[in-house]
Amino acid sequence: MATAIATADQAESVEYAARIEHVSKSFGGPAGQQLVLDDITLDVAPGEFVTLLGASGCGKSTLLNLVAGLDDPSAGSIKTDGRPALMFQEHALFPWLTAGKNIELALKLGGVPKNDRRTRAEELLELVRLQGSYGKRVHELSGGMRQRVALARALAQESRLLLMDEPFAALDAITRDVLHDELTRIWEETGLSVLFVTHNVREAVRLAQRVVLLSSRPGRIAREWTVDIPQPRRIEDAPVAELSLEITEQLRGEIRRHGQQ
Repeated sequence: MATAIATADQAESVEYAARIEHVSKSFGGPAGQQLVLDDITLDVAPGEFVTLLGASGCGKSTLLNLVAGLDDPSAGSIKTDGRPALMFQEHALFPWLTAGKNIELALKLGGVPKNDRRTRAEELLELVRLQGSYGKRVHELSGGMRQRVALARALAQESRLLLMDEPFAALDAITRDVLHDELTRIWEETGLSVLFVTHNVREAVRLAQRVVLLSSRPGRIAREWTVDIPQPRRIEDAPVAELSLEITEQLRGEIRRHGQQ
């Protein structure tokens, strides 16, 4: 099957932020080709928040990298409404630059004129509630603050699609909960589409409008859930816990089916 990676025309009215059609991905190794993703078809609608959930090794990050254009699928096609922005688990900030200058670098690469960059960087810091942090070095920031700067830098790319690969996994529970609130607020304020990878079932339900569960080895879409719980949500809310339990049972079944520990 032919492989295609395309970007939707900016003037075109599209019905998706990302369209993944019959995508498969294989990697070569000593034992030959290993199929990691198999026939994935998934749309992310404009303004939709979708979480990808599954056991380790199921291909979640691989799929995100394909959508980001960092790698090519072995088969199938991926289309996005503009170039996506990508946020990793590690903040990947340049330690020799201030918080503001890290954001300005993304603005520079995006073609923002030099005279406008500082103002825009400070606006983005305010959006992630880090007013007054423009001149702070990375070592002066807490883990949660660094991830806020990384989020501001991703937002500086002016993308309509934000890809997030377990961005809060390394944070403590309280900081992670605060950043869940912040991400939900920013998503609602900006109208961004978000495709969010996580291992954490409650995090998936806490944040998303739709949860997509991948099976393991190779990754296939096993099941989807529409999360009909009004925002704002809390991790400890009864409806979140109830749906999380249902999804967890399905995830355990997938793990047993594929013989994972």
